[in-house]
Amino acid sequence: MAVRDAVMAGIAKQLGHPSGLRGRFVGMLLNRGNRAFVSAAVQALQPQPSAEVADIGFGGGVGLRFLLDSVGKAGLVHGVEISETMLVRARHRYRREIAAGRLTLRQGSLAELPFDDGQLSGLITVNTIYFVTELDRVFAELARVVNGSGRIVIGLADPDAMAKMPTSRHGFHLRPVAEVVEALRRAGLSVEHRRIDRSTLPAHLLICTPASPAG
Repeated sequence: MAVRDAVMAGIAKQLGHPSGLRGRFVGMLLNRGNRAFVSAAVQALQPQPSAEVADIGFGGGVGLRFLLDSVGKAGLVHGVEISETMLVRARHRYRREIAAGRLTLRQGSLAELPFDDGQLSGLITVNTIYFVTELDRVFAELARVVNGSGRIVIGLADPDAMAKMPTSRHGFHLRPVAEVVEALRRAGLSVEHRRIDRSTLPAHLLICTPASPAG
């Protein structure tokens, strides 16, 4: 049992911060397993041609492609990722888009984003908040970098389903969806909740917009 726990802890660490050869393999698996989910998040974001948008914690990088295709050649996509392994992989994969000025890739975290206030018209972050200890701080930061008419889409797997997975016992912060929604509202965001019924792992999209000030 101790050996199994050690293996699960190692996998969980790679999911939160992929590194080295194992991290590159994890990135490939993330792209394959999350492709439809990330696509749904980009569709919910509804990025317009020429928009400036971001994928925060892009992992394997499939969301960057979806965003690039959505905003077109006149748009600008930013990728922010804590893992140097994933950054190196994405720099190679998207070298043409970077050279053309359509994509920037930077190292950073959800709690400290490298953007000015209101710089973005939208952002997605999928399967990232399990590794966050302070939701209020992170959601305030997400709200800070999006403009007044912008949109934030957060994707997360169903916490009850994730609780049954052996890896989630190692460093994952699983919270009821209602608790996540309440934290988003404290950050000044209105929230639309959509459930994604997947055969492998049910999931949720939280589509957020800045709340209108009370009249």
